[in-house]
Amino acid sequence: QVQLVESGGGLVQTGVSLRLSCAASGRTFHTYKMGWFRQAPGKEREFVAGISQNGYSTMYGDSVKGRFTISRDNAKNTVYLQMNSLKPEDTAVYYCAASLRVGVPVHPIFYDNWGQGTQVTVSA
Repeated sequence: QVQLVESGGGLVQTGVSLRLSCAASGRTFHTYKMGWFRQAPGKEREFVAGISQNGYSTMYGDSVKGRFTISRDNAKNTVYLQMNSLKPEDTAVYYCAASLRVGVPVHPIFYDNWGQGTQVTVSA
């Protein structure tokens, strides 16, 4: 088990950047694939980005490709989500999650550990 705590959310204007962080507890962080998901009111949880254990492999949802970048620092037990050119449609609660499944999963059912979420609101 790994415990996850997100931070870095807030209220920003369209076009600016924001970086989310997710700090993990424990000594096994480096064994987990990590993902970022988001959920807007009335919508299903959406895959945003995922990263392999060593950071060499990354995946992105279509709506954020070219704008968001996922990275990790295993020495700090932390995964990041750099969000550039933010749009109002990026408004959601952002969650980080950890998985031990094969590959970098894109479906939330393959993630076993979740943080509490951090709110990102982008004003027009």
